[in-house]
Amino acid sequence: MIETRDVPVEKAVLVGIITKDQDEIKSREYLDELEFLTYTAGGNVVKRFTQKMEMPNPKTFLGTGKMDDIRKYIEENNVGTAIFDDELSSAQERNISKILNCKVLDRTNLILDIFAQRAQTSYARTQVELAQCEYLLPRLRGMWTHLERQKGGIGMRGPGETEIETDRRIVREKIALLKDRIKTIDKQMSVQRGNRGAMVRVALVGYTNVGKSTLMNVISKSDVFAENKLFATLDTTVRKVVIQNLPFLLSDTVGFIRKLPTQLVESFKSTLDEVREADLLLHVVDISHPNFEEHIDSVHKILGEINSADKPTIMVFNKIDAYKAERLDADDLQTERTKIHYSLDEWKKTWMSKLGNNALFISALNKENLEDFKKRVYEEVRQIHVTRFPYNTFLYPDYDDLPS
Repeated sequence: MIETRDVPVEKAVLVGIITKDQDEIKSREYLDELEFLTYTAGGNVVKRFTQKMEMPNPKTFLGTGKMDDIRKYIEENNVGTAIFDDELSSAQERNISKILNCKVLDRTNLILDIFAQRAQTSYARTQVELAQCEYLLPRLRGMWTHLERQKGGIGMRGPGETEIETDRRIVREKIALLKDRIKTIDKQMSVQRGNRGAMVRVALVGYTNVGKSTLMNVISKSDVFAENKLFATLDTTVRKVVIQNLPFLLSDTVGFIRKLPTQLVESFKSTLDEVREADLLLHVVDISHPNFEEHIDSVHKILGEINSADKPTIMVFNKIDAYKAERLDADDLQTERTKIHYSLDEWKKTWMSKLGNNALFISALNKENLEDFKKRVYEEVRQIHVTRFPYNTFLYPDYDDLPS
């Protein structure tokens, strides 16, 4: 019989900075996202710390006074983890660990941990392991504190350095092995994609937790794992979908996020081959999120990195059922009316109007406006199919001419 036991939730504090490039509002947004990441990883945020700075301290990220405040709070409240919103250098991580005397993580480390939890297939686990090794390699020096008394002088001669060099070699060899393994799996997946024939390929892309998997389940009538957590889907799922009588392949890909670690972009580029080889992208956006415009920019940036920014794209604004505009009283003459006060109809008259019929507003969860979604996708897939096979025109008439 399998023994079940409760795993205690880790208490954590979040640390961020406010700079001229990242004002107080943006810093709060990033920390909100970092808190959601912490929750996804299984932690519980008990307090946030921020400091206004021109640039991070190269030794301890924050000033000594603020670091002292964090140390006191951690000691008094028995907190086990401090999570920093920006990537820490190996020296910063080492110095902060000595001051706070607790586990120190940065945003990259936290995302890697979530990916490690979520990876289900051997391919996803290999990719995550590669990203973790590449992240770990420059940080090995600070992990040998148990040998610090044996270290030599200027060049740090002695057993400590020998151990570090041994570990570096082991990690480098493991990185080479993992890269070879990924190349082998890539070849296998390339053969699989080649065996799908000339069917039109459609890929769901977008920020993490925007409802891609929910939309996939509704359209393909499948059972892809969907959850209100970040990075619920890591492994690319491909399903054959038929709208009316028109078949095509629909793939659900890993979600993107702001400040996505470079190691993950590199190691997951092979997973994103589904996006690179797609004929049509469905860019799903959570319009109920207050920062959805930033999310769109983040996705565009990563699509550019994988040479997929110029593909035909339909913008799918999801979660219209959850959208709520900030209320502004008619007699309020002091508050300036901004985007947070826009209704959905007002949003449609902004830059979204330039998208024309490539902007769709749906709720995958409540199945609102799904008929419009199916019609638009049918038209686009039909156009791609007929261009590829002109003699098949008669097989797929206009959507409105099809029997309901």
